[in-house]
Amino acid sequence: MRKRIGIFLGLLLLAAAFLSGCGNTPGSGPSAAQQSASAADGSSSSMPEPGHLDLRMLNVGQGDAILIQTSEQTVLIDTSDVDEREKLRSELQKAGVRKIDKVILTHPHADHIGGMELLLKEFQVGEVYDNGILSTSKLYIGYRKALKTKGIPCHALKAGDVLDFGDHISFQVFAPSAEQVQKGSKKGYKHDPNNESVTGKLVFGTFSMMFTGDAETKEEESMLARYQKDLKASVLKAGHHGSKTSSSNVFLRAVQPEAVLISCGAGNDYGHPHKEAMKRFRALKLKIFETDKNGTIRITSDGQSYQIQPEEGGAQ
Repeated sequence: MRKRIGIFLGLLLLAAAFLSGCGNTPGSGPSAAQQSASAADGSSSSMPEPGHLDLRMLNVGQGDAILIQTSEQTVLIDTSDVDEREKLRSELQKAGVRKIDKVILTHPHADHIGGMELLLKEFQVGEVYDNGILSTSKLYIGYRKALKTKGIPCHALKAGDVLDFGDHISFQVFAPSAEQVQKGSKKGYKHDPNNESVTGKLVFGTFSMMFTGDAETKEEESMLARYQKDLKASVLKAGHHGSKTSSSNVFLRAVQPEAVLISCGAGNDYGHPHKEAMKRFRALKLKIFETDKNGTIRITSDGQSYQIQPEEGGAQ
């Protein structure tokens, strides 16, 4: 009888793990009890003091990986490429990270989701967010299966959603639109992953930063049509590693950033950042920081002022 009960319970647990996929409702983060447990067992990183934000664009080669730490949560936006996993591990260890409350994957290209296997094996991951658009990428299929196996919740993000990063720090999602997600979920749809990127703005008091994934002019135009008055931000994460197909003049005028951060690998095959994009940044007299020249780029803020601290060199 006991053996039958054990088998029955095991089947129930297996079914629950299998069914836990990417839902449509974003979560707001770990509960207070979960946060207390994390602090007690040392699983969380050395978090900033309340009222402070610590953000790092990690030096992980050509891919994207941006670490955001508040006094309550650790968030990672993108995970770099498969062949840069050792760099990702090293950067997260230097930041004291053991547990990541939220992982946001902007789109399923390898240089953005390539580190998921490492994260799921070596770090505690609370929940995962992506754009809700299905992909045939082996890396995408692999992490989705791993999430189900581990019972880690996954949520689809769309324009209008707002995530709570704790300590009065929020992330407002501007793209993809609900219509775009719906179209992208149909068979036969011709995908354009860069222009299906999750894009949005982190807001902390008067400080803000625009995150663009690999969004190009097409997605920028979509955001301008819907959210032009909301796009202004203190700092811009350059779209598509500083590609000439991103960061259009009209988009830059709407965001009005004071500084731009570019994630790219030294001597990369794509020529990123492109001279056309750099020319547009310089025309606006923006402070320019690149991971290939500056290493990991750190931003700290108290919600009023902010400081940008490059690991190497200074702003261009």
